[in-house]
Amino acid sequence: MAGVSGEDLYDDREHDLRLRLIAGARGLKKKIRFSQVQKLGLAFAGYTGFVQPFRVQVIGNSELSYFRTLSPKRRDGIIRNICGLRVACFVVTKNLEIPPLLIEESQRRRIPLFQTELSTPELIERITKFLEDKLSPSTTVHGVLMDVFGVGVLILGSSGIGKSECALDLILRGHRFVADDMVFLHRRPPHNIFGYGVDTVKYHMEIRGLGIINVARLFGVEAIRDRKIVDMVVELVEWDSLKEYDRLGFEEESYPVLDILLPMVKIPVTPGRNLASIIEVAARNHLLKVMGYDPAKEFEKQLMTKMSGRKKKNTVGEVRE
Repeated sequence: MAGVSGEDLYDDREHDLRLRLIAGARGLKKKIRFSQVQKLGLAFAGYTGFVQPFRVQVIGNSELSYFRTLSPKRRDGIIRNICGLRVACFVVTKNLEIPPLLIEESQRRRIPLFQTELSTPELIERITKFLEDKLSPSTTVHGVLMDVFGVGVLILGSSGIGKSECALDLILRGHRFVADDMVFLHRRPPHNIFGYGVDTVKYHMEIRGLGIINVARLFGVEAIRDRKIVDMVVELVEWDSLKEYDRLGFEEESYPVLDILLPMVKIPVTPGRNLASIIEVAARNHLLKVMGYDPAKEFEKQLMTKMSGRKKKNTVGEVRE
């Protein structure tokens, strides 16, 4: 089972955990396998039955305040029992004073022991976000991710079909660029798919005949985004004159990503077709559907109403005759 190491936790700067390593440096490779952190409340009272393995164990003021009321012998026994479990790491909040035996046992048993100035609620919120980012399912796709009218549009298609050129046209129209070529997709609960690019080529795009361009430098920070929820997929496909394409919008397709079905539209590519305009309309159409209005279904409803009215009129005419 995959996991995040204590070293990853310690090195993270994005979530501002403010961790200081107190002991157990040799155990930094130990894996954290669950995003839910645990407070050692009952364990510091002597009951360790609910201490879950491979989790971050948080020690706050309430635990340590109660712990100090116990006899020295009782305290030593509790610490040795807790450190004998499969603990991924300890984090003591609010820069609280750490019992010397906990430091000693963490060092001996190679359990990373961290201290932070954050309060317990702040730490739990931030560390949970970090772990959810790292432990949630992820994958990569070859495509381009854009923010079009606030809609995260993942543009897919075969190599050379014009994905990057289409994205460049969208940028020139004022939409925002997220990633080109290799798009990382990350599932976050309950059913969101986040997309972002590779750090080494962030904000860069390859345009055939022109080479690599830096979108942030060329168009400014308002033309880029670090990450975006993917709301829909647009697949660019080669035009096939022998194939029948959906002309009314009744055929709804979906694209599976990490067990989530995203709405998808397929756009045939032919010379002279303005793909950027079509994608803009597709994004607007998606927003309408999210708001509860489906133009294709509304058209069908109006058509059926008119046909029904004509049928009734003809029936009445026949009866009169």
